[in-house]
Parts: sequence; structure tokens; C-alpha cells
Amino acid sequence: MSPGGCSLFVLDSPGGALVSDLPCRSSNLHLSPKADVKSLLSYVVTKTKAINGKYHRFLSRHFPRFYILYTTFMKGLQMLWADAKKARRIKANMWKHNIKFHQLSYREMEHLRQFRRNITKCVFLGIISIPPFANYLVFLLMYLFPRQLLIQHFWTPKQQIDFLDIYHALRKQSHPEILCYLEKIIPLISDVGLRWHMTELCTKVQRGTHPAIHDILALRECFSNHPLGMDQLRAFQMKALSRAMLLTPYLPSLLLRHRLKSHTTVIHQLDKALVKLGIAQLTAQEVKSACYLRGLNSTHIAEERCRTWLGEWLQISCSLKGRRYVNGWMFLRCTGNLAKHLSTCNPKDSKSRFGKKVH
Repeated sequence: MSPGGCSLFVLDSPGGALVSDLPCRSSNLHLSPKADVKSLLSYVVTKTKAINGKYHRFLSRHFPRFYILYTTFMKGLQMLWADAKKARRIKANMWKHNIKFHQLSYREMEHLRQFRRNITKCVFLGIISIPPFANYLVFLLMYLFPRQLLIQHFWTPKQQIDFLDIYHALRKQSHPEILCYLEKIIPLISDVGLRWHMTELCTKVQRGTHPAIHDILALRECFSNHPLGMDQLRAFQMKALSRAMLLTPYLPSLLLRHRLKSHTTVIHQLDKALVKLGIAQLTAQEVKSACYLRGLNSTHIAEERCRTWLGEWLQISCSLKGRRYVNGWMFLRCTGNLAKHLSTCNPKDSKSRFGKKVH
């Protein structure tokens, strides 16, 4: 036998004869450790997918309502995790290249804005879940009050439509109050021409007529100082504005004023970024989300009408700069959107804190 090899015998006679003594390699019957691990992982993944598929079919067949909630929750977690990773990449890029928020693209700015709102609500849920056994109560509360406690990722498609309608109805309740305030300050406007324009525009809005762009831009000078300057607004007026923007009104006056300014500034920055991008580049969902953020209930409006409305909004928005934009946000809210609301609302429901009714 050769060293390190093995002998091969061939018997061609009863006594046997050695025909050859050839070296041969020992066969390796086992896979390498890495291959073993990959094979095991592949097997586990395959089995897990199969079991998960059977579990989903079982739930959908026997517990259809729970299955909808379960799948919505799992998809919501995946979307939230994807949003967090994207927000982290955007923030890392901002830190690396020293980029400010207003220098980002429209989609990046909108993603960070929405993610901040979502993560704030998630952090609140996490805090109230800290006490022992409180997590069970939190799950119950999330099931009973999904609109108040959950973000849109965890809403079912039907809930998204219903909840957006509810939120829009809530902000419409403050529109008559804002209009009444505008009527109240008309005598305080020193410029005769501006006073006339304000009277005409309030009359149009009361009749349910949508004001033209030039009607709105003619009053841009009113929002630089008294009586419509942000610094001159009272607490109840800022609370009405906060409700119109879906911001919490239950804050001290100083915080209300700061939040109104910061919110309107962010929207203005988004408007300028959207002008650079172009409305035509937005998807249908992006257009509807942009319109809803700016006060229009776009859930039941055709895409083309939303694009037209958004184009008019940007034309007005980009004509206002600095303090005029921050202060004029109230005006944009109570004209472009209030006219449509007042044309269908019940006058009995339009009584404001000033003791007047919008007819």
C-alpha cells in the first residue's frame, strides 16, 4: 500500500493476485461548518414561512375580524420600522453634509415632518406602558381608541377614510369662529382700501363663494402688524387656529404662539420645496396628503381637482414671505377652505364665541 493512499486488490484467480496498488483520496462525507449553518438556516426559514402561512389561513378562516387587525398591526410595524430607517439615513446625511431642514428635498422634508409626529405618539404609548401590567391596559385602549392613540400605519383602510373625515370635521368647527374674528377686526384696519377688501372677502366667504387668488393676495399687507399680527392674537384666537390646524389647543399662550409659528414655517418650507419639485412629480397619494395637510378634505375629491387646488395654494403661499406668511396662515385657512364649508353647513351651528352667527 502506498503511503497516504489505499490498496486496490483484484482477484483473478482463486488464490488472488495483486493487480495494482493505486493511491486514492479519502472521500469527505461531511459539509463544512458554514455550509451546515446555511443549510440549517434555510430549513428553519422555510419551515417558519410554511407554519406562518398555515397560521394566517387559520386566522382568516376562523377569526376574520381579528385577522384584519393582526395583519394591519404587523404591516404597521414594518412600515414604522422602514420609516425609522429612512429618517435615520436622512438625518445622517444632514449631519454629514451640514444640511438644514429647509434645504432638503420635498419628500425628505415631508418624511421627517410626518415621522416626528408619529414617533411622538409612539413614545407617549411607550411611557404609559412602563408601569407593571400597564401594557395590557394600553393594548385595550389602542383597540378601543385607535384614532386617538394609533398612527395611520395601524389604521385599516376603512378607518383611514373615516378618521380623516372626523379630523376634518373637527377643524371645520373652528372656521366660523375665525371668520367672525376677521369680521370683528375690520374697523381696526387703518387702510381704507384694505378695509374694503376685507369686507368684500368676508362677504364672499359667508355666501359660500370661493375667493379668487387676487382677492386673497390683495390683503397680504394686513398680516404684518396690528391687528392681525401673530403677536397681537389672544389666547382664544390662537386656540381656534390650533384646532383648525389639528394642533392641540390645551397649551399655555406662549407655547401656542410658538407652535403656530413653527408649524406654519414648516408648511411654508414644504411649499417652497414643492414648487421646486413640481406638482406633476407627485403621486396621487402624495397630492391628496399635501392637500389634506393644508386644510382640504381630499379623501373624497378627484385627483385632478386636488392638483388644481394645490397649485392655487402654492401660488398664494409663495407670494407671502416672512411674517406675512406666518400671520397670513389664518387667512388662508379661513378663506380657501371655509367658503366650501359654509355653503353646506347649518347656520345654527355657526355661533362663535363672539356671540355672532355666520349667515
